Amino acid sequence: MDDKNSNPYIELTFGMFRTGILGYGGGPSVIPLLRHEAVVRYNWLSDDEFGEVLALANALPGPIATKMAAYLGYREKGVLGAVVAVLAHILPTCIAMIALLSAVTFLSSSKIVAGMIAGVTPVIAVMLGTMAYEFGEKAVKGLGIYTGIGFFVVSFLLLESIQIHPALVIMLFLAYGTVHFRTVAKLKKQRRDKEGSA
Repeated sequence: MDDKNSNPYIELTFGMFRTGILGYGGGPSVIPLLRHEAVVRYNWLSDDEFGEVLALANALPGPIATKMAAYLGYREKGVLGAVVAVLAHILPTCIAMIALLSAVTFLSSSKIVAGMIAGVTPVIAVMLGTMAYEFGEKAVKGLGIYTGIGFFVVSFLLLESIQIHPALVIMLFLAYGTVHFRTVAKLKKQRRDKEGSA
């Protein structure tokens, strides 16, 4: 939000409350909602920064949504911001779970609830697919189409065929990215120095 009078704690509370309430289906389904709040609605992060934070959060143990909420809160208002963001994210669903606990048996056998779940599942798939496409598009723009496809194939083989833990794959690509971009920056600097001395 561009409003200079807006309260960061209120923004964190409402933003994380929405992700906690609307994020049906576990951590991965919350990521597009977190991205919308952090990048589109409140401009806490750029798209590239969100992608980097998401990659790092995936490499750490624990639920991805609470890690992201804690980071966003900490980035905005330090430790207190992190506490506010995490509580705003988890409390609504905790209260809802406690309130619905007595009706679990009835709801689990209800055809209406089963139909609602069946209706929500494709929406989550589309949201995740859209986000994956946007990140893939950025990777192709940054690395080139052949390198991007090559990395996709390598990561798919590492995850599905060899079955390496996703955190190790993420750390491997982060390490490669660090070396790659440092090398590119060094080569560009050398080229500029040569052109300047010519």
